[in-house]
Amino acid sequence: MTPAVIDDTTLYAVLAPFAAAVVAPFLTRWLKHNAAWPLAIVPALMFLHFTGFIGPVSEGQTFTAAMAWAPAYNVEFSVYVDGLSTLFAMLISGIGTFIILYAGGYLKGHPQQGRFFSFLFLFMGAMMGLVLCNNLISLFIFWELTSITSFLLIGFDHLRAASRRAAIQALVVTGGGGLALLAGFLMIMVTTGKFEMSALLTDPKVIKNSGYYLPIFLLVLGGAFTKSAQFPFHFWLPNAMEAPTPVSAYLHSATMVKAGVYLLMRMQPVLGGTELWTTVLPIFGGLTLLVGTILAVRQTDLKLMLAYTTVASLGLLVMLTGTSHEKALEGAVLYLLAHSLFKGALFMVAGTIDHEAGTRDITKLGGLRAAMPITFIAACLASLSMAGLPPFIGFIAKEVLYYGTWGWLEFWGLPLTITALVGNALMLVIAAAVALKPFLGPKVETPKHAHEGPILLYAGPVVLSVLGLGLALVASTTGNLLIAPTLASVSGKVVELDLHLWPTYIWGNVALYLSLVTIGLGIFLFTQLDRLRDLIAAVLKAIGWGPDKGFDQFLAGIVSFSSWITHRLQTGKMQTYMLLTFAFTAVAVLLPGYLTNSFPAMPKMPDYRFYEWGILLIAVLGLIAVLIAKTRLTAIVSLGIQGFAVALIFMMFGAPDLSFTQFMVETLSVVILALVMTRLNLSPRDHRKGIDIALTAFVSVAVGLGLMLTLLAITQQPFDSRLSEFFTEYSRSIAHGRNIVNVILVDFRGFDTLGEIAVVVLAGLCVLALIRVRTKPDKPEEAPASAEAPLAEAQTGEAR
Repeated sequence: MTPAVIDDTTLYAVLAPFAAAVVAPFLTRWLKHNAAWPLAIVPALMFLHFTGFIGPVSEGQTFTAAMAWAPAYNVEFSVYVDGLSTLFAMLISGIGTFIILYAGGYLKGHPQQGRFFSFLFLFMGAMMGLVLCNNLISLFIFWELTSITSFLLIGFDHLRAASRRAAIQALVVTGGGGLALLAGFLMIMVTTGKFEMSALLTDPKVIKNSGYYLPIFLLVLGGAFTKSAQFPFHFWLPNAMEAPTPVSAYLHSATMVKAGVYLLMRMQPVLGGTELWTTVLPIFGGLTLLVGTILAVRQTDLKLMLAYTTVASLGLLVMLTGTSHEKALEGAVLYLLAHSLFKGALFMVAGTIDHEAGTRDITKLGGLRAAMPITFIAACLASLSMAGLPPFIGFIAKEVLYYGTWGWLEFWGLPLTITALVGNALMLVIAAAVALKPFLGPKVETPKHAHEGPILLYAGPVVLSVLGLGLALVASTTGNLLIAPTLASVSGKVVELDLHLWPTYIWGNVALYLSLVTIGLGIFLFTQLDRLRDLIAAVLKAIGWGPDKGFDQFLAGIVSFSSWITHRLQTGKMQTYMLLTFAFTAVAVLLPGYLTNSFPAMPKMPDYRFYEWGILLIAVLGLIAVLIAKTRLTAIVSLGIQGFAVALIFMMFGAPDLSFTQFMVETLSVVILALVMTRLNLSPRDHRKGIDIALTAFVSVAVGLGLMLTLLAITQQPFDSRLSEFFTEYSRSIAHGRNIVNVILVDFRGFDTLGEIAVVVLAGLCVLALIRVRTKPDKPEEAPASAEAPLAEAQTGEAR
């Protein structure tokens, strides 16, 4: 179905957060933390706008809108609205509304709260652009903008070394993946000739059938895996917990870490379904799921526990997307929605506990239920969804994904089911620990007197956790309006869903049996949580190395290599610098022609007149004089013969002004070099060894040959007379001059000519300065000191 063209309102909705970012600091200066209330209106209105697309996209409609951005490069600011982009836009704007409110209470009194709001809105706008952009290049721009804005948010507390390190780590990892993604997008555009995502989806097999599928697949995976923290790139995400909790809640629930998942889901119809896709994604996704949950059990910090489960959840989503199985994809979409709700709520709960109790270490918390009842209820509701228990949306997602992995009756079906079961059981352990450990049990004294936070802190957790319950209670409506259109975008075909909260049958229901096993295993592991934590810590200590340490080693290696190469190249010798410069110049002009076998054909020798042969003979004699010169000064003067010969050639071929310029510049060059040589403490002769002379000669010949071939290639191309015709037509009418050359120099290229004049004047001033330099005579040897010396010096002075 051809996308319908809509007005620019959606484009403005995408750009609205950037406008809010400009206003936020000024509004915060006026209203303090209460600025969160009017600022939250912006994402709330965006959410309402995109809810208007629910009905049409659920009926299979798609929409586009575009405005010119860089038309010369086929880059438009265009949006593509379908089920997938609508769901993501609603999550980003809806959860973003409560994040803005939460930030108002969490950073109350912070002197940089306005700056934080501005960064948060920039990040929100970048994510909105990423999930809605239709043009591949503009999508990449927003992709990189999320990396830059997340760098600002993670490193918000820039006075702390840990914050700076985490921000740099996130920027390096995701930025490197972004460069890979750019290369992948460029290959897609070259291979298909299409610049729009909507155009790619109309012919999804074009990349799979091309010979460039493998490099495109690897490059796109590089961008997606780094952004969504897939193993072994997972380490940056937990370290990002150095950011304030509003950032963690937003980044881990619906925004940056989901960008890679969005990309994989968006590219599923174009790249998915192949043997490579259904092998690589499930392996890395499953491994990330297990690594994330195991490392989460190891932690005692609430935010780190939730961060590692986010890594695990992202791995689960990638694993399910990699199957390309319709039921597994349905489970992925359901879990995407469920995870966004319960993870956003739980991160805000963790931040509230830290804000009001002064710590988020579960070993130092307990008995907070009476002091923080609303937060406790929100934590329980969100944790039940995270644990995959009824009657929450997380339970439905778990049931469906088990149907998908078990129903994928291929070699990977059973291993993926076992992986999902173990991962979900460990997820239940973390959910129980987060919900129960801080709130139940005897009251533990905390650094701060714990109490319930203001409404700004608990509004988000309450609404998001209740939504996880409400969407499950109306599962059929949720499936028809949200899940089905999203699944249609991911799978590339229209699907019909019939979701139910409760299983329609029990006997033979494999997914239900797997859920019961998951719950039983999770409860058992929760009772052994302390022992399990110690065991994992011992294993990690025995291993002693991880990707996080490897990142530091990688950066240290880059610094060491840079130092080594700098010391090798930056020797302090001008001769080395010039040799390297000309060597790379030779490579640049010769290598492309050699690789493409596109060297120009040698032209026929023209019939020169006798005086033309004479000028060429002068140039050759000058070259021989340079080569056989015994002193540097003789070589410099002989080199001037080449310049004068070129000036004569210009004059013979009808360019007297250029010839005059060449004469003047060559004269100044010879004079300046000669004066410099006479005043530098240099040996009059070149005492280099034979091998150095041979190397210099080789590079010189290579550069000369390369430039000659380049000029020949240029002159053998058809002459484009448009510029000449332009100057001929407009020199008199615009510049009022008959001499076209003068008009070009004075009017059309006036600033260029001014620069040339400045160079000549500067060269003349240098010559004048060198002429005025007086070489000081050698200081005479001092006579031996004696008692009569001062008297003699004084008498000499009087005589003078």
